[in-house]
Amino acid sequence: MKNLFLAAPLAFALLGIAPAAPAQTATAPYRLLRTIPIGGEGGWDFLEVDPAGERLYVAHGTQTDVIDLKTKKLVGTVLNTPAAHGIAIVPTANRGYVSCGRNNYCVEFDLKTLKNLGTIPTGPKPDAMFYDAFSQRVFAFSNDGGKSTVLDANTGKAVGMAELGGDVEVPATDGKGHIFVNLEDKSEVIEFDAKTLAVLHRHSLAPGAEPTGLAFDAKNNRLFSACANEKLVVTDGKTGRQVAVLPIGKGVDGAAFDPTTGNVVTTNGGDGTLTVIHQDTPDKYRVVATVPTAKGARTVAEDPTNHHLYTCTADLGPTPAATTENPKPRPSILPGTFRVLEFGR
Repeated sequence: MKNLFLAAPLAFALLGIAPAAPAQTATAPYRLLRTIPIGGEGGWDFLEVDPAGERLYVAHGTQTDVIDLKTKKLVGTVLNTPAAHGIAIVPTANRGYVSCGRNNYCVEFDLKTLKNLGTIPTGPKPDAMFYDAFSQRVFAFSNDGGKSTVLDANTGKAVGMAELGGDVEVPATDGKGHIFVNLEDKSEVIEFDAKTLAVLHRHSLAPGAEPTGLAFDAKNNRLFSACANEKLVVTDGKTGRQVAVLPIGKGVDGAAFDPTTGNVVTTNGGDGTLTVIHQDTPDKYRVVATVPTAKGARTVAEDPTNHHLYTCTADLGPTPAATTENPKPRPSILPGTFRVLEFGR
């Protein structure tokens, strides 16, 4: 057999055929850098990086955990944020906001002391929170009916209600006053004006269904919608043209885009993976890796200073029996096992 391999290049040369390149062992573009133990009890949802304050905020049950990104240690908590979901940080006003989904309000807190400053009524089921620096507004996006409360970022006072026509999930912005959001129940991605609150465009994500995570490539105007039916849909943010549909893992809830590498990443809590998709050109994409994380790690935040990714989970126990009140129960959570996972290159 050895002689056959030695003769192969000569044979290819005589036939005018270039031999195939030898197979290369692909290096995963992300690896687990560290695990940051948090402990405690309860479920979890969004994470939010504050680059200016070098902190990571994690919505965790009835409180919001705060991690120092220099020491990678838990440094405090924002108390009394029941059913915590989304987090918005406004460094210039020294204020943060946490949505409390079952209570129809958000909590305002002090960034330096982490003191809870009180509650602000919102629309039904506030979920994702978003600070738009262009308009100096904070959006408490409603996951029930689209009545999303708009706050003045510096005072915390309600200044409007965005009627977005669906159950709103994760937002993204072009930085110029236009905000994009996924509508989970309509399987659409829409664009609206951050100041007038007028909906400017609606784009179908079919064959994608129940989109949650959203990321944006501002340079090339590409939207990346992560959908519950294991598809990532790429949309031209200017024209609404559907550019690509790619396979991702189960139980996705988050998406991130790194312009320095051209990688789109989805966090798939159902099978405990990251799907890594490379942008070869603005119109060409391919799945390049599936990186193991842990079951339940479904949301993501990216640190723009070092491009590390953060997700969180806990060890899961048995799933309770379905009931009329809770027809789709989630697995039980083992106390004391909650943790943040940090990924990088």
